[in-house]
Amino acid sequence: MYQNCIFDLYGTLVDIRTDESGEKFWGEIADVYTSYGAKYTSNEICDAYYKIAKRESNLTHITHPLYKHIEIELRNVFKRLYKRKGVNASNKIIDDTALKFRKASTEFICLYDGVIDLLESLKKAGKKIYLLSNAQRCFTYPELEELGIVNYFDGIFISSDCGCKKPQKAFFDKLFKQFSLKKSESIMVGNDCITDMMGAKEAGIDGLYIHQEISTPLEGKKLVCNYKIMDGDVTKIKNYLLKA
Repeated sequence: MYQNCIFDLYGTLVDIRTDESGEKFWGEIADVYTSYGAKYTSNEICDAYYKIAKRESNLTHITHPLYKHIEIELRNVFKRLYKRKGVNASNKIIDDTALKFRKASTEFICLYDGVIDLLESLKKAGKKIYLLSNAQRCFTYPELEELGIVNYFDGIFISSDCGCKKPQKAFFDKLFKQFSLKKSESIMVGNDCITDMMGAKEAGIDGLYIHQEISTPLEGKKLVCNYKIMDGDVTKIKNYLLKA
């Protein structure tokens, strides 16, 4: 019987489409920076963003040499973009920039049908619910609040806080250690055959795979899981987690 239900977020509980390409997007971000005194053109800020992100990635690799799957903190990138223009941005400005960056890149975001019923049913049954997401806290936590699901989770682990991401075993282990979870009582629910399912296997826990439109294509990849839902129907997850 599974006592601990560990969920991926995007593509599992939340349907989302984002696009961080194109001159229009980077023009909007340049306007955000310019409004705070850091004047950029769309091409200039795009180039600077990716250069700084690569540098942050290299620094994270140095800090965590044993991690194969590292995660940077984008707030550092946003801050360095200001610093390049001589602006010492406050945390409030960085947070505002992150929210505007995410809003400009998001085409739509919503819960999949059945998510609230799923979470409420698990709570009613006495299950513990955890989030293990490859994401940026500065984006994800506001979205969890906006979607009305943040309070369902007994623990929230976001990769930008940890320096690594799924399928890195260390990311899973941090969750198990902090909440003293038994692996035999835990299951990972996710929509990615590599980060979620292979990650769960390496971490020594069971996995439930749900295939969604935004899932990584399965062609040529091995799907390793204990249970699978191939039609994207979130309402079916409840039966597996309450009966397995």
